[in-house]
Amino acid sequence: MADITTIRTKLAENIGTVTGLRTSAELIDNPTPPIALVALDSVQYHNDFGNGVLLNFSVQVIVGRAAERTMQRKLDAYISNTGSQSVKAGIESNRNLDGNCDDLVCSAVTNVGSISINDQLYLAAEFTITVYA
Repeated sequence: MADITTIRTKLAENIGTVTGLRTSAELIDNPTPPIALVALDSVQYHNDFGNGVLLNFSVQVIVGRAAERTMQRKLDAYISNTGSQSVKAGIESNRNLDGNCDDLVCSAVTNVGSISINDQLYLAAEFTITVYA
């Protein structure tokens, strides 16, 4: 089976290529925006008629305080399909994660809106990633 910790770390490295965005390969208690947090959502075994594994990750991008006017524009840039601030482009910048998987795809952005962290509202979005290993 693919090494999940290595894949999560490599995903964070890919996202680290996005301009102005810090990353963490693990969930942290008190994130400081703007930051992208990588989390494993599910694992499916026996893909491709053998030992192939399908790993589903989510990346939560927390932009900044929801009350700040510029945060929506920052989030728009992170959600964009292309460009130096595109999280999707960053995720897919090294699709085999230096040989640690066969392929990956960033397929969706969901849960766009505000989240509460330590009694503060932050603007955030969640990216869906499928890794074929």
